[in-house]
Amino acid sequence: MRIFHCDHCDHLVFFENTACVRCGHLLAFLPDLGEIGSLERVDDLRWRSPLAHDATYRLCRNYREENVCNWALADADTHERCLSCRLTRVVPDLGRQGNREAWYRLEVAKRRLVYTLLALQLPIVDRDDDPVGGLAFEFLADPDDPSLPPTITGHEHGVIRINVAEADASERERRRASLHEPYRTLLGHVRHEIGHYYWERLIAPSAYRLQTFRAVFGDEREDYAAALQRHYAEGPPADWTARFVSAYASAHAWEDWAETWAHYLHITDTVETAAACGVSIRPGRRNEPSMKALPADVATPNTPFERMMAAWYSLTYVLNNLNRGLGLPDGYPFVLSPAAVEKLRVVHEVIAGAQNSAMTADDRTLG
Repeated sequence: MRIFHCDHCDHLVFFENTACVRCGHLLAFLPDLGEIGSLERVDDLRWRSPLAHDATYRLCRNYREENVCNWALADADTHERCLSCRLTRVVPDLGRQGNREAWYRLEVAKRRLVYTLLALQLPIVDRDDDPVGGLAFEFLADPDDPSLPPTITGHEHGVIRINVAEADASERERRRASLHEPYRTLLGHVRHEIGHYYWERLIAPSAYRLQTFRAVFGDEREDYAAALQRHYAEGPPADWTARFVSAYASAHAWEDWAETWAHYLHITDTVETAAACGVSIRPGRRNEPSMKALPADVATPNTPFERMMAAWYSLTYVLNNLNRGLGLPDGYPFVLSPAAVEKLRVVHEVIAGAQNSAMTADDRTLG
C-alpha cells in the first residue's frame, strides 16, 4: 500500500479516510489515478478533483448512501457503484444488529484486495459484465435455523462467499484458536479465496502453466473433498513446515496454491508499504552496511524475485520485533522453507506473465 497525502493541504491521509483531518476536504480514492484525491462539489452528484486536473467524478453509491465506501467513479462511468463495490452481489441483512458494521469491515478488506489486484495489473471483471468468468462476493450469515448447514467461507467458480461472523474479531479469534492457526484475518480470507479464482483464470486454461503447477504444487485432480476430510481428521503431515507455507496448504494442491498466493499478496503489500514509508533495513549479518531506503518498485512483478524476498526477510524481523515490543503476537508468524519460497516464485512468475490475462507465446502454443 502506498502512502497518501491530501492534495489540498499535504496532510498524511490513510487509504480508508473520507475526509482530511486538517483541512476538512472530502476525500475519495480515484481508481483511474490510484490516488486519494480531495474533492470540491460541482452539483448534487458531481465533484471536481484538482488532483485530476479538475476532472469530474461521482461518489460510489455505497459512499453516498451507505457510508461503507470511500471510492469515486469517473463521471463518464455508467455504473452507480465503484469497481470494488459492484463485485459484491450479496450483502448481509442490514436489519440485524451488527451486520452493517460487519459489512463495512468486509468491504474495507475487499477494497484493499482490489487495490493490490489493480497494482499487479490482474484482470478484474464483475459478474454482471461476465456471467461466466466474472468475479462476485457474497457476504452471508449463518441461517437462523440451527438445523440448516452454516455458511462456509470459500470459492466456487468465481463466487467468493465470506461468513459475516468472520468480521467479528472475537469470533474470528475463537475460530483461529480452535483450528490451531497462527493467523486469521479478513484480509487473509479474501486474499486466499481470490487465489482460487485466479487459479481458474490463469492456470487452468493453459497447458504450459498447468504443467508447471503440477510439478511444484501437486496434482489438483486428487479428490478434493476426501483430501480435506483427511486433513481435518489427521492433521498435516509431520514434515509440512519443510514443504508448505502453512499447515492448511498441505491439504490439497488447490489449497497450497491459494495459501501461497495469499502470502505473496501479504509480502508485496507490506514491502510496498515499507518502501513508501522510506524504511531502511540492515541485512542479517552484523558487519554488513545498512541498506538504503527500499526502492519504490521493490514489490512489483517486474522486480527480480530474489530482490523482493531479501527485503521481505529483513522486514519480517523488524515487523515481528516491533510487535513483540508492544506485547503483540508476531505480525508474520511463519517460517518460509526453501520449498515454500520456490512456490512463491511460481506465483511471482505467473503474475508477471499474466499482464491482464494476456497469454504468452508459450501459452498460445501449448494452451
